Parts: sequence; C-alpha cells; structure tokens
Amino acid sequence: MKKYRILFLVAGLAVLFFSQYKIVMPFIYEIVASDLFLVDSKDQASQIAISTPLSGIAFMHCNNYIKSELGPDANIIFPEKPLNAWTLGNYQYLISADVTVSNNSKKYACRITYNNGDNEEGALDFDNWSIIGVSGVTD
Repeated sequence: MKKYRILFLVAGLAVLFFSQYKIVMPFIYEIVASDLFLVDSKDQASQIAISTPLSGIAFMHCNNYIKSELGPDANIIFPEKPLNAWTLGNYQYLISADVTVSNNSKKYACRITYNNGDNEEGALDFDNWSIIGVSGVTD
C-alpha cells in the first residue's frame, strides 16, 4: 500500500480536477447565465450626473441624516443643490455636496437607497430610505 501512495495522490488530484472541470464549472456557468441575479428596475445606472426629483429627495435625506449625526449644537449650512448626484441603478444614489460645519467648508459623499423601488409615493418618508454610508463630514 505504501508503494502506491504517490499514485493514489495523483489519481485523486486527477479526479478532483476532472470533476471540477466537467461538473462544477458548467453548473456555475448556468447559474451566472440565468436571471437569478437580475434586478429588473426602471431606474438604470448612469455615469453622468443627474438631477431628478428622486435625487433631490435623496439629497434632502442625506442632509437630514448628517444634521442628526452631528447633533443640535453643530452649526451646519447646506447648499440648495448637490455638486453632483449619480444614480447607481435600482434606486441607489451617490450624492456629492459641499457643507459648512462650524465655519469649515467640507465636501461629503452620501450613498443612499430608496427601498420601495418603482413605488415613489413614500419617497418623502425617511423610513423608506437606507443610508449606506456618509464620508467627508467628520473627517
């Protein structure tokens, strides 16, 4: 039995490689080609900055979130419009804007998602949004 140890190792590796190549990978390719991970949404991603009513509401919710995080004692001044707003698709937005906190001008980025998808009736309610992250304000 000890004589064939190397032979068993090589045969085991060959079986493992063959099963990976002929069984596992075709199955993975079928899953990737299917609609399993497809998100069907009216909101398509864009590389160009946008200005839509929903991006404006996203900007407003980001500002309100920043106010709540910094507390009532912070002196915060927000602009009327963001510098840029991009849609990442499926009602996810990236908002970039200036903010003045205690006489220090900063730029922030806020990633926010509208949770109700195509139903835009509850867009003004902050409970229908999720803040994914904010950077630049407390840095």
